Amino acid sequence: MRADAARRREAIINHARHLFAERGGDVALETVAAASGVGIATLYRNFPSRDDLIRAVVQDTVEGILEAAHEAHTGLETDAAAAWERLLSQLMSMELGALTDGLALQAGAARDLNTTPLAQVQQPAVNALDEVLAELKRRGAVREAITALDVIVAVATITRPQISPIREAAPEVQAQLAQGYLLWSRAS
Repeated sequence: MRADAARRREAIINHARHLFAERGGDVALETVAAASGVGIATLYRNFPSRDDLIRAVVQDTVEGILEAAHEAHTGLETDAAAAWERLLSQLMSMELGALTDGLALQAGAARDLNTTPLAQVQQPAVNALDEVLAELKRRGAVREAITALDVIVAVATITRPQISPIREAAPEVQAQLAQGYLLWSRAS
């Protein structure tokens, strides 16, 4: 893939994630194309369907989680509590809540998210987080009961898109909830 085509594709993925976070998973693909600075035909050449775009956003997010988990692992030796705090901060910045609506659309009639096509895409991130959490638990930095899925669901819930009037009325709530989760998750 040419460098300019790769940049356009990455721009589409990044803008889609942000728009999903801001407006939910059913945002018009024309809106994603316009925000990305491309025409709708370019968007469809890269992502023939909404499901393809959602899958690409999820894959990109998984790669971000893998990077964050790797960084947390390298920081465990010096300060496990700080590594946990940085990991949560990085996860919060990824707008994981942006994927909630997209995953629901992908799940469709499935009763179990593990049966969706995206489950396999997400598994490496879950595994990497579980490994980091195991080491954090061993070092006494987080509660024993926390799992990777718990962390992902908590962060996705905290970062779930809210309508503009709610975001404007309570702009600090997301950061307050993140801080509350961080305090709660620490080992007692």
